Amino acid sequence: MKKLICGAAAVSTMLCSTAVLAQSQVTVYGIIDTGVAYVTHANAAGDSVVKMPSLTGSLPSRIGFKGSEDLGGGLQALFVLESGFTPDAGGMGQGNRLFGRQSYVGLKSSYGTFTLGRILNMTYLSVLKADVVGPNIFSINSLDLYLPNARSDNAIGYLGTFSNFTVGATYSFGRDASAAGGPSATGCPGEIAGNSKACRQMTGLLAYDTTSFGITTAYDILYGGPGAAAGLTSSSFSDQRISLNGYFMLGQTKIGAGLVDRKIKTASDTHSDLYFLGASYPFSASLVLDAQISRLSVKDTNKVSTLAVARVTYSLSKRTALYTSFGYIRNAGSAAIPLDAGGTVGVGLNQVGVMTGVRHAF
Repeated sequence: MKKLICGAAAVSTMLCSTAVLAQSQVTVYGIIDTGVAYVTHANAAGDSVVKMPSLTGSLPSRIGFKGSEDLGGGLQALFVLESGFTPDAGGMGQGNRLFGRQSYVGLKSSYGTFTLGRILNMTYLSVLKADVVGPNIFSINSLDLYLPNARSDNAIGYLGTFSNFTVGATYSFGRDASAAGGPSATGCPGEIAGNSKACRQMTGLLAYDTTSFGITTAYDILYGGPGAAAGLTSSSFSDQRISLNGYFMLGQTKIGAGLVDRKIKTASDTHSDLYFLGASYPFSASLVLDAQISRLSVKDTNKVSTLAVARVTYSLSKRTALYTSFGYIRNAGSAAIPLDAGGTVGVGLNQVGVMTGVRHAF
C-alpha cells in the first residue's frame, strides 16, 4: 500500500511539472506616444491650428498582451490581444474596438504560423521594411489612410519564412465588423447567407530579404457589401491594391522606396498611384534622421498631392525617445489631403506642420 501511494505521488508530481512547463508565457507590452503639433491652412479660410493629435505621433499608442505555449514537437500555440488608444483623451482606437489592433489565436511550427481572428493583413506587412518613416504623424499614411489600418476581421492568416523568402496570405469572411466610421471602421461585416462575396477580402505577399537589401510585393482586394463605407455598397464593387516595395543598405543608411497601385470599382471607378522614397541615417546610437518624399496621383483628374517629411529622433534610453517632425504637403487641383493623418485642410491648399513629442515603450 505504501509503495502504491508513493507511486501515485510520483506520477502526480510528474503531471504537475508537465502542466507547469506547458503553461503560457504571457507578456504585457505597449507604447504611449503623443506631443503637440502646429499645422497651417487647417480650414478653407486658411487658418492654422495648434493641437494634440489623436491618431499618432511617431508611433500609434497601444497596450497589448501576447503569450505562447510549447506543445512539443516544434509546435507552439500563441495569441495576441492588442488595443489601440488615443492618449490625448484616453479614448479607444480602431473604430472604438476593445482589441482593435490585433486579436487572434494561432499555431506556429517550422512550416509557418496560422492565425484566426482580427489580424494584420499582407498590405500592412508589405510596407514595413521599405517605409523608413512608418506611421508618423506626417507620412505616406496621410495619402492612404488604409495602409496603417490594413487589418482584417473574421480572418484566416498564414505567414512563413523559408531561408530568405517569406510568403503570406489572409482570407476574410467579413473584413470590417465596425460601423463607427473612419479608416479603421468601414461597416462591412460580411458573413451574409446567400451572398458569399459580400465584404470578403484576400491579401497575399511574397518577399525576399538579405542583410543588405529586400523586396516585397503584395496583392490586396476587398469587396463591398450592404451599407459599407467609401461607396462600396455592393459585393460587385471592389477596392484593389497592388504594391511593390524595397530597401537597401548603403553603409549605415537605409534607403526605402515603394509603389502602391490602387483601383476602386464602384458606380464611378477611380485609379491612383502612390510613390514614396525615403532614407534613414543614424548620426549615433541615440540620434536618427528620417526623411521621405511621396506623391499621390489620381488618374484622369487634376488631383495630385506631394508630401515631404523629415523627423529627428533622440533616444534618452532604450524605451524613451524625444522627436520632432517637420512636414509639407502640396495639394494641386481639387486635391484636399491633410498633412497630418486625421487632420483637415482646405481644397487645393498647401500645408506646413511641425510636431514635437515624447514616446515611451514598456
